[in-house]
Amino acid sequence: MSRKQIPVVVLTGFLGSGKTTLLNHLLRRRAGNRIAVVVNDFGAIEIDAMTVEGQVGSTVSLGNGCLCCAVDASELDGYLERLTRPSARIDLIVIEASGLAEPQELVRMILAGDNPHTVYGGLVEVVDAAEFDATRRRHPEIDRHLALADLVVLNKTDRVGEAEHARILDVLETLGPGTPVVSASYGRVDPELLFDPAVRPAEEEKVRQLSFEDLHEDEDHTGHDAGHGAGNGAGHEGHLHTAYESVSFTASAPMRPRRLMAFLDSRPAGLYRIKGFVDFGAGDPDHRYGVHAVGRFLRFRPEPWARGTERLTQLVLIGSGIDPDALLKELAACQETEAEAEARDRAGAGEDAGTTADQRDMWGVLRYVPDPSEPGDPSEPGDSSEPGGPSEP
Repeated sequence: MSRKQIPVVVLTGFLGSGKTTLLNHLLRRRAGNRIAVVVNDFGAIEIDAMTVEGQVGSTVSLGNGCLCCAVDASELDGYLERLTRPSARIDLIVIEASGLAEPQELVRMILAGDNPHTVYGGLVEVVDAAEFDATRRRHPEIDRHLALADLVVLNKTDRVGEAEHARILDVLETLGPGTPVVSASYGRVDPELLFDPAVRPAEEEKVRQLSFEDLHEDEDHTGHDAGHGAGNGAGHEGHLHTAYESVSFTASAPMRPRRLMAFLDSRPAGLYRIKGFVDFGAGDPDHRYGVHAVGRFLRFRPEPWARGTERLTQLVLIGSGIDPDALLKELAACQETEAEAEARDRAGAGEDAGTTADQRDMWGVLRYVPDPSEPGDPSEPGDSSEPGGPSEP
């Protein structure tokens, strides 16, 4: 099988929104994952008590198995190449963009890059709830950034009341319809939102929900009362597990390509990530298809079935404000029925093996399979210079 692809997440937000606080939280809760932090900024940026002062082009160890690089945007491709070498053993790359950076340009660089060992991991925009209106007045471009984001972290919700919190959520929905929004305090989001379960080392600590003891531990780091939940800004009701939902789906029957593509093309509001493997049965009996969707970005990667592997479709879906039961029902409806399997078997003997109906149905999937002979990422539909565009119907 081919080498794993490392997700590259762009973390952005204006000065004071809490980007670095969120990043420090991920580094503390990395659960055995090795994170590379690429700082696209100049000046002083503190990451876990390590200060990078204008060290453009430098690489610094954070002391916990992670790395920090301070780079200019023009050097990004070179650093991604180094960080994806097997010897680096990196599981996630986070680009912490300057507060004044244009996130669209960084996303374009990732999508247009020719590194086969990276995959776009999403644009995460951090927003200061307490300064939301003031930030929009000072930086009106934030509205454009929010429209591009794959995930919005509404930070510092402990500093606003319930009515103001609800008002901001309404504004965010207007600016980025359907974009998942996770409310947080002190940058505490569950790492499960960003870490890829498929690459998490089995022998090390697993990602888990924060416990009451964990929150007290965080209190030592923040110097604030850690009792405020990420979900509602008051009391203990809003711990991290209330900020998003994770849905697991497993099917033994093959998935019908057209039905699954119809589901993916109309992903419901709030659904942020889809990760796993799909069995398309007779559409391609020799391969299983890894699926990677973040926001509106979609990619499939075929790989041969390993000998003795049970042929299953296994997917994990992560989002905020999603309806798990509805998602499971829609995915179940994508499976091939027993009657369809019997009809296909009866008709299969009369069709040319190279042009069966099942294989024709795969054309919609193959649009999102990268061509290794071409630079860039042809799996991104339309003009790859326009990240975040919806998949074609």
